[in-house]
Amino acid sequence: MGLMFEQIDSQPSALGEITLRRRRIPALGDRDIFEVKLGDEFLMSSMFVDAEVALADLGIERAAGESLDVVVGGLGLGYTADAALRHDRVNELLVVDALDAVIQWHEQEKVPLGQVLNADPRCRYVLGSFFDLAVSRGGFDTQSPGRLFDAILLDIDHSPRALLNESNASFYTTESLGRMARFLKDGGVFAMWSNDPPDEPFMDTLRELFVDVEARVVSFYNPFQNRESTNTVFLATKSEG
Repeated sequence: MGLMFEQIDSQPSALGEITLRRRRIPALGDRDIFEVKLGDEFLMSSMFVDAEVALADLGIERAAGESLDVVVGGLGLGYTADAALRHDRVNELLVVDALDAVIQWHEQEKVPLGQVLNADPRCRYVLGSFFDLAVSRGGFDTQSPGRLFDAILLDIDHSPRALLNESNASFYTTESLGRMARFLKDGGVFAMWSNDPPDEPFMDTLRELFVDVEARVVSFYNPFQNRESTNTVFLATKSEG
């Protein structure tokens, strides 16, 4: 058995100190748990990834076509990106993250899925703020300004109300979501993870811009609390024509 706890890396960022850790919890078996913290706040754990995987699966399954171009907002530990690449219909995946350290951890393969993502030629990292690119004139692909996508999958804030940074609040408005929707093809899908239950006011905002808006509750076992926990995946489709 290796070390029970290891701090793999810690770097300053515009949002605060960001730290990658690995630990083992004997009660949960002989496996490594990877965690990302921003300051004192937990951003991601490899212990609970069901909803991150569901975000990719639900969003891509809803998208039409056989050669899909997909954006993932928020790299984290790579579980949404990995799940997206498991779909043969994905042609190219852009993974946008504002934190250079997080991209470095994957490029240097300090996290388990770094090797998987690096080995797939369909995957490309984009260093930048998802929220800024979403409302910009050029969009998410800095190499091809104005490029349209079949699916945009977002996993950054804890929910539309629980934000990592208060400046993100302006994204969850009709104006900003409408700007982001310009970079979706007709019939394209916007999907978003949330740690909170379905949010009807946010869904009403989505309905102003999209069709077939729904919230899927994803359930998973929480060994810390010895009970079932839930996350939410919001799904919305850009109308045709």
